[in-house]
Amino acid sequence: MLVQSAYAAARQVFSTPLRSILWKSLALTAALLVLVWLGLTRLFGYFLQGHSISASYPILDSFAFFLAGAGLFVALAYLLPVVSAVVAGYFLDDVAEVVEGTDFPADPPGRALPVGRAILYGLRFAGLSLLVNLAALLLFFIPGVNIGVFFVANAYLLGREYFELAAGRFRSLEDAARMRADNRGTVFAAGAIIAALVMVPVLNLLTPIFGAALMVHVHKRLSASRTSTVIPPSRIRSNP
Repeated sequence: MLVQSAYAAARQVFSTPLRSILWKSLALTAALLVLVWLGLTRLFGYFLQGHSISASYPILDSFAFFLAGAGLFVALAYLLPVVSAVVAGYFLDDVAEVVEGTDFPADPPGRALPVGRAILYGLRFAGLSLLVNLAALLLFFIPGVNIGVFFVANAYLLGREYFELAAGRFRSLEDAARMRADNRGTVFAAGAIIAALVMVPVLNLLTPIFGAALMVHVHKRLSASRTSTVIPPSRIRSNP
């Protein structure tokens, strides 16, 4: 199921119906990353200026600026899932409408999340992602642990939040969370696919669109599986 869903989502990312949304998503992702970069650069600049040692050891000061620049790239990589969360919350309904209409035309379409609920989801998603990735960033200098923690934490978080965003178009908040818990293994595995994409430079910019499309497929397939396991009343025979 996951292989089929991932293939379908990858195909949808570059499809004609999603092309305009893809460009908008890339533009918003790039703009947010630039803003984060500028903010971090300004923060590091103030810190280094306040602790300058160039008067006595200019070469050390230059080395400090070099390390700060390298650290910015690392910090940006760990903050990318946060940016992805914001972009995903903004474009998920647009992506879901396209995927539902093209790949599941016979099914009733989902409903866009109410504005208040969408804002709540987006803030929760971004906030949790920020906390998780800041915690993972603290483990950056522990070899063998940093990448593993980053991957597992984001696999869980991205799987959980993308799935509940997709399921929220058809279910209540409580029912979406319950369905996710009942299928936690599948949702985590789907989240691992998204987390793996996050770790690939350049391609990780596609995370919001791919993640939304993937979870629409996962939710649809899980819903169909759940329905198929329910025996219709007409097929239940009474005892003679």
